[in-house]
Amino acid sequence: MHNLFNLSGQVALVTGANTGLGQAIAIALAQAGADIVAAGRSAPTDTETAVRANGRRFHAVQADLGQHAQLAGVVEQAVGAMGRLDILVNNAGIIHRADAVDVTEEDWDAVVDTNLKSMFFLSQAAARHMLANGGGKIINVASLLSFQGGIRVPAYAASKSGVAGLTHALANEWAARGINVNAIAPGYFATNNTAALRQDAVREPQILARIPAGRWGQPSDLNGAAVFLASAASDYVHGVVLPVDGGWLAR
Repeated sequence: MHNLFNLSGQVALVTGANTGLGQAIAIALAQAGADIVAAGRSAPTDTETAVRANGRRFHAVQADLGQHAQLAGVVEQAVGAMGRLDILVNNAGIIHRADAVDVTEEDWDAVVDTNLKSMFFLSQAAARHMLANGGGKIINVASLLSFQGGIRVPAYAASKSGVAGLTHALANEWAARGINVNAIAPGYFATNNTAALRQDAVREPQILARIPAGRWGQPSDLNGAAVFLASAASDYVHGVVLPVDGGWLAR
């Protein structure tokens, strides 16, 4: 049974792995045996230290994932540094909070380009490599707002609904060709993106009261779902958007 979750000899590319959910996922995959390539704008120093402490190789690729022209190069650098690519985790994302009547085109484009457009074109670049080399696993980080509308985050809700839709669409195309495409939909987690909510004296208790588990998620709460979807244990799982939300959607 242990071998089902063993990622030894595999290489995972994780975007936005310098902090928060991406960092936790990268470390979890390393603990399961994978070597890690971390891609993003900021240096993933702490992530590198943790990955290497688990005896795994690590490579960082600096890239602005909101810029389409840089995405194919990210996969090329990952393969060039590690010799292969087996797992892609599309985690990088941003959020902009504003009333819908105040959202600017610039704010909209920044969120959608980073959260949705980059996910598609990075998946496309990774799939071209994976299809030529026997397959692989693509894990997208969706959101509760892939199912719901949220409050004052229209671009984020639209982008994460798109992540769910693309997860289904790409799974339909690539499942029979050896690539599993699935998504994790985190609930309310204690990360940089939710700092404003956790400091809001009105919204924070409202959110906490709605979570059956009675607490905000911690990044490490995603570890099991990430390793499952990256491993042989999920070989017959395609097009799933898996909520990890403390029971939020059940209430």
